[in-house]
Amino acid sequence: MQTETEETLPAEERRGLMRRMYDWTLSWAERPGGAWALFFLAMAESSVFPVPPDVLLIALAVGAAKKAWRFAAVCALGSVIGGVIGYAIGAGAWELVHGWFIPHLFSAEAFEKVQRLYQGNAFLAILTAAFTPIPYKVFTIAAGVFDVGLGTLVAASAVGRSARFFLVAGLIYVFGPQIKAWVEKYFDWCAWGFLVLLILGFVAVKYLH
Repeated sequence: MQTETEETLPAEERRGLMRRMYDWTLSWAERPGGAWALFFLAMAESSVFPVPPDVLLIALAVGAAKKAWRFAAVCALGSVIGGVIGYAIGAGAWELVHGWFIPHLFSAEAFEKVQRLYQGNAFLAILTAAFTPIPYKVFTIAAGVFDVGLGTLVAASAVGRSARFFLVAGLIYVFGPQIKAWVEKYFDWCAWGFLVLLILGFVAVKYLH
């Protein structure tokens, strides 16, 4: 996942910056209060932070597999609350802060694309962003700017974020630490595949009755 901030920096500096943020995020797995760090990182990622909380979730779940479900719940709760914060930024402060978010956190093109998606099916658009690698923060902030119902944002976020994080935790809980490398490498593809199957299931239910 690449933010506009990364795109505006030289390649070497960009890699160094992201590596430092990644390492800092991961370091919380070795400190007391890792679950609290996961909560606040998930909350921040929904509006301003570029590193996905999955990084810390995986590390914590691998280190304490019996607590994997708890970590997933903490991550999902923090992310949904962060989505509401993103919504509030979009609804109440966009005129003041849009010059920082665009182009430093995401591009104007991405923002305009989300607007078009919201003109179609806002719930499905948010659900897709909440579950897949699509930058979720663009959708939470844009939901406030474009007056998407807060209930729609919360409902879609709760379903999508919970599904994503509980799937990560579940894989590690069932298969153990040996699946960590596989999850880190292939999980985003699994998320897309799972979403396609979910949508096909909804379509089948709708048209086969």
